[in-house]
Amino acid sequence: MAVASKRLFIRITLIAVLLYVLGGLGLYFYQEKIIFHPKVLQDDFKFRFNQPFEEITIPVNDHEQLSAVLFKADSAKGIVLYFHGNANNISAYAKYAGNFTRKGYDVLMMDYRGFGKSRGKLTQQGMFDDALVMYRLARKRFEPGQIIIYGKSIGTAVATELASIRDCKRLILETPYYSIPDIAGTYGAVYPLNWILKFPLPTYQYLPKVTAPINIFHGTADDVVPYESGKKLAALFKNPADEFITVPGGKHNDLAGFPVFLEKLDSLLEQ
Repeated sequence: MAVASKRLFIRITLIAVLLYVLGGLGLYFYQEKIIFHPKVLQDDFKFRFNQPFEEITIPVNDHEQLSAVLFKADSAKGIVLYFHGNANNISAYAKYAGNFTRKGYDVLMMDYRGFGKSRGKLTQQGMFDDALVMYRLARKRFEPGQIIIYGKSIGTAVATELASIRDCKRLILETPYYSIPDIAGTYGAVYPLNWILKFPLPTYQYLPKVTAPINIFHGTADDVVPYESGKKLAALFKNPADEFITVPGGKHNDLAGFPVFLEKLDSLLEQ
């Protein structure tokens, strides 16, 4: 009886280990599909927005290109480099451009590779490199003191990394995260994500290197990026002008509907 029980225990343990390994392999090889949910557009797709805009295509090589849209303000006093979330494409985020153009800022919004009409393999370093391309494009018209770097959701790490290596007027983060492993940890992840993830996106590593004023918006009811993950970034502030703005009841994608968000954003853009 004892021998049979021991064999059963060994069998169950081996099955559990096998399932754990298979789960880890699945996470490693399919993490892009878990983290990112792009909507691809054909090259001949025509954007239509209810505001002045210019479509920009930047060839990288014969097979890769970056797609971006410049939303235009009347007599622009500066530009916002807007790095969007992990789903869809520029079309889903264009509605937010008006928050900036009405305050005199152009908005340059790019799609990550594999999103919209951007082509190429998506990598973490590639996201950072492409953000730098957008910054250089903005610098052709504006000085660093006229450039605001803005990140939303997954784009907050991209925005923060860029602001850590280039000067800007201000860094604004909407629903940011400490890191992807930190988010996963709040949901009870059982894998060594720091070793597995190709997209750790460690915002916390870049934030202390940012010299521009930092403003973070986060809702207390965020059901995607826990409020606590974003709040941890406030402990890394160095500048007296840095500010963490709590939006009571705000979720992940509805902050623009809260007066506290819009009023504070307006005041920042008026400075």
